[in-house]
Amino acid sequence: MPLLRDGRVVGGIVIQSYRTDTHYTTQDRELLGYVAQHVQTALERREAQSELEHRVADRTAALRAANRVLRQQVLERQRGERLQTALFRIAELASAPEGSDDFYAAMHRVIGGLLYARNFYIALLEEQGQRISFPYSVDEIDGVRLAREPGCGATEYVLRHGQPLLADRAAFDRLAEQGECTQTGARSVCWLGVPLRWDNQVKGALVVQSYSPEHMYDARDQELLTFVSYHVSNALQRKHGNESLKHAYANLERRVTERTRALALANRDLREQIAERERVERRLKYETLHDSLTGLPNRTFLLQRLEHSLQKYQHDPATLFAVLFIDLDRFKVINDSVGHLIGDDLLFQVGGRIRACLKTRDIVARLGGDEFAVLLGNVESQATAVQIAERIIGELQVPFRLGAKEVFTSASIGVTIAGPHYQRPEELLRDADSAMYRAKDAGRHCTAVFDDRLRYEALSLLEMEGDLRRALNRREFVPFYQPIVSLEDGRTVGYEALLRWRHPERGLLSPGDFLAVAEENGSAENIDWQIFEQVCAQARSLIGDHGFISFNVSARHFRSPDLDQRLLDLFQAYQVPASRLRVEVTEHTLLENPAQVKRILANLRAHGAGIALDDFGTGYSSLSYLHQYPIQTLKIDRSFIVEMEHAGGVAVVRAIQVLADSLGMQVIAEGIEEEQQRQALLQIGSRFGQGFLFSHARAAEEWLDAALATTG
Repeated sequence: MPLLRDGRVVGGIVIQSYRTDTHYTTQDRELLGYVAQHVQTALERREAQSELEHRVADRTAALRAANRVLRQQVLERQRGERLQTALFRIAELASAPEGSDDFYAAMHRVIGGLLYARNFYIALLEEQGQRISFPYSVDEIDGVRLAREPGCGATEYVLRHGQPLLADRAAFDRLAEQGECTQTGARSVCWLGVPLRWDNQVKGALVVQSYSPEHMYDARDQELLTFVSYHVSNALQRKHGNESLKHAYANLERRVTERTRALALANRDLREQIAERERVERRLKYETLHDSLTGLPNRTFLLQRLEHSLQKYQHDPATLFAVLFIDLDRFKVINDSVGHLIGDDLLFQVGGRIRACLKTRDIVARLGGDEFAVLLGNVESQATAVQIAERIIGELQVPFRLGAKEVFTSASIGVTIAGPHYQRPEELLRDADSAMYRAKDAGRHCTAVFDDRLRYEALSLLEMEGDLRRALNRREFVPFYQPIVSLEDGRTVGYEALLRWRHPERGLLSPGDFLAVAEENGSAENIDWQIFEQVCAQARSLIGDHGFISFNVSARHFRSPDLDQRLLDLFQAYQVPASRLRVEVTEHTLLENPAQVKRILANLRAHGAGIALDDFGTGYSSLSYLHQYPIQTLKIDRSFIVEMEHAGGVAVVRAIQVLADSLGMQVIAEGIEEEQQRQALLQIGSRFGQGFLFSHARAAEEWLDAALATTG
């Protein structure tokens, strides 16, 4: 390990081992480093002592050589002894446990034994050299020295240059003229300051001064104070290190105490928060898995149990289970008539009655609204599940006492039995729902079991919905045109546009094959607009400047207040006169929002478009709206044409014809398939008709090709 003095290597301590079983560790190195510091200090003391002894020896020899300087040599020896004693005392003070004030006062007494130090202070630079503090100061005139920022004083001169300064008043005047420093405070007669160094940096200054000419400092005093300052610096460094360590320990203990107290409080708060959170989580978990109205499990809870039962069944098919989907019949009527509060009470009691029909291990859940579901575990067969469903239906037939009212209700139940083809719990619930709708279609108040036929219908419905959406994008929907003819000579006076679907796999489909599905999934309206657009695009080439084309507009289109404007814009876009187009509506359409329907039809009629009432006689057949709406044409439904072989059927058609003639309306008979029907209509006075007797509906291309062939 190196021996350092003021950051400079002056020697070294070496230990080594020639034994293979002996090795030095990092701890040994640190210990040797610590010992090296003390060895260096001891060596320095030894050197100082040796130097002192050498000087004393020299002085003694000189005294022996010259008796005239004997007294001087004795004084020098005494001075050296005092210095040695002072250095030893300084080293002791560095290791003493006294506080800072006692340490500085003791240091002052030691230095006062070596030279005149009645006015004495120690200046130290604080961290980063931004301020100068005076931890110890004794002065005859300046009793208090306050900490300050570095200026241009004598102390700052020593700190700035790192060199001793011995100056009287004349020397201070010269330094002031040079701009080096100015003496602040009381002017001393003689001023001596030396720097204090450690860590290769000037950390402070040791200063003595005299206000009396009797006490003047010389170069020997400067040398002595400089020599003493090295030991004082070491003592201050050690003292400062010890105090810093104490402060660090004190701060650490204080912080540990504060952190421990804060941690204890935080732990207490955390335990309370955890307990509150667990309580809230339990409550939220219960609310998440249960219905707030009935207290029964909800859909999420049911699906979790269904998934568990399905996994168990897949592992062991003997653990058969079933799902019941229950829907109350006419619950909306009850809600609308007696109010939602009583409706909620009814749902609560229904849940209780269903629960009473089940075993403890079975689960009844409310899915929402008036829908309930039941998971029956370990059923023996399908018949067992149906028997339980019938029991529930019978229990729900008993009237409910809700306050002062007695309410009757019933239920439709769909049943699904677990099978190997089920992979997800949602599939079981979906099929039970489908079976429930079959029960409703069968007249309600009954049970239906989901079977292969229902599964095939559901798959076909799903496939149909996908095909419909793809068909819209591919524009597979086209209008077919059935001619409207003069019954007298068979001349074509117009066409009715009928919807057809050119399915890429199933061929040409009529509306009865897909329109119900299109209305359910919301694509029917878009399909209609595709047909409207194609009719307008083909109208001029199909009818030229004579005749008309009629197209059906369903009731759902009249829910849009701008239907008339959209149709008129479409006519204008394809430059088709509105007078060549007829809008066919049903009696049912006139009854939905009659004010808006009347306004739309009136605007279309005002722009020249024809208005035809389709399937006349099959609806309410109210005569009151015939003169309220701008109807131009009545179309007799084919059911009346078929019945014309009977006298009653002929009378009905004749009455419609007479009514239309009296109102100035045109009559078109639909569904004419036989020549005798045509003759009967002519006898009644009907002039126009359409049906398979004249032609089936055909694509526009076929009619155009036929027209070209006839012309050719």
